[in-house]
Amino acid sequence: MPEVPLPFARRPAGRCLIAKVALLAALAALGAVPAGFAQTPAPAAASAAPSAAGGGVDQQVQSLKSDVLDLNRDLFVLEQELLYPANTQVAVFVSIDAGTFFALDSVQLKIDGKEVANYLYTPREVNALVQGGVQRLFVGNLKVGKHELVAFLTGKGPHDRDYTRGASLQFQKDIGAKYLELTITDDQSKLQPQFRIKDWE
Repeated sequence: MPEVPLPFARRPAGRCLIAKVALLAALAALGAVPAGFAQTPAPAAASAAPSAAGGGVDQQVQSLKSDVLDLNRDLFVLEQELLYPANTQVAVFVSIDAGTFFALDSVQLKIDGKEVANYLYTPREVNALVQGGVQRLFVGNLKVGKHELVAFLTGKGPHDRDYTRGASLQFQKDIGAKYLELTITDDQSKLQPQFRIKDWE
């Protein structure tokens, strides 16, 4: 089975990230300019070469924006690792293969009888799934042991009729992350949609 890319790439989020945040905060407090950025030119220099100064400021602004985006990405990864440690993490994905006999409207997820996700789809989101996209519908923490995942799907079935179906899976949560995938496929022999939950062993 081909590997499904996760919404973000894991990076080491240890002391180097904390040091980076502390360094930026210290520079901001001191009013210092990070290395690699020139000070704003004096009025005389600016009047002598206004176009060059303007271009330099624009480059500095773009570079600062890029640094901020990188820092935000690192902080997001760190937050995810703190909220959902690899030892207890469970994630549920949704994918659609074909989709001729079913137009998805919403999905409700329950784990061990407790609702953990309820998502209403837009036509644009459904189209993205039909074209091969994979949605991370839920991520959370579970203790080691046996659990049950139940999914309820609503939408339009054959002949444009309202359609509601369910799928369930009992799975074992061991030490380490657990990934489950809710798939919607076409059963050509029965001319009906088929729903199942796969456990990524």
